[in-house]
Amino acid sequence: MILTVDVGNTRIKAAVFEGSTVLENFVFEKNELEKKIKIILEKFQNCSDLVVASVGNVEKQSFLTFENRLKIHFLTHEDVFPFINKYATPKTLGIDRMVLAAGATLQFPKQNRLVIDAGTCITYDFIDENDNYLGGAISPGLRLRYEALHNYTARLPLLTLETPESYIGNSTKEAIHSGVVNGFVYEIDGFIDEYRENFLNFIIILTGGDAEFLAKRLKNTIFANSNFLLESLNQTFQYKIDND
Repeated sequence: MILTVDVGNTRIKAAVFEGSTVLENFVFEKNELEKKIKIILEKFQNCSDLVVASVGNVEKQSFLTFENRLKIHFLTHEDVFPFINKYATPKTLGIDRMVLAAGATLQFPKQNRLVIDAGTCITYDFIDENDNYLGGAISPGLRLRYEALHNYTARLPLLTLETPESYIGNSTKEAIHSGVVNGFVYEIDGFIDEYRENFLNFIIILTGGDAEFLAKRLKNTIFANSNFLLESLNQTFQYKIDND
């Protein structure tokens, strides 16, 4: 069994795998890390490896606490990945984006793939049918858009995600929801349309915390999987073992 851990900007997600099968998923706050991992390992005592992909601020020592219990692996830019990285600044490419690109490459061979990760930020990562990682885009996620409207204006309230009743907001509250949610959806559909115009044999993978909310609202046909990063982390680790 393998325990995969994704340390994001906001929260930590984890999953226990047996082969390619997910046995259980977990989501918790960063300050709960050691307590939650201890609980997971008590429940799944056959875990032999803990695989970490981190973009958040969590000390490695928090994981190394468990190194007498199982092998700890921190994925880095130095590891082997199943694509050719053509990013102009490869060392600045987030390890989470690299893991998503690896998962797309391994799960959907010989296709053009666009991975859209809708979390704190929304990232777009494109891997062509020849397994070249070409890059993508980064923009604010839904929560950041709500917070920016509140934090950088004098009177706009801080709202939480709601489906707008209409694209024409007839109150400040509804106008904010329309602008944030519809603007977000239009952005994603616009990016997808642009890629479709330039690439054939094309698949779109939508993941992240807001994936299910967005999947129902996008006009484009997509493959939505909120656990894609953790699955990709497991696959990337297996690929690393096979190719080291």
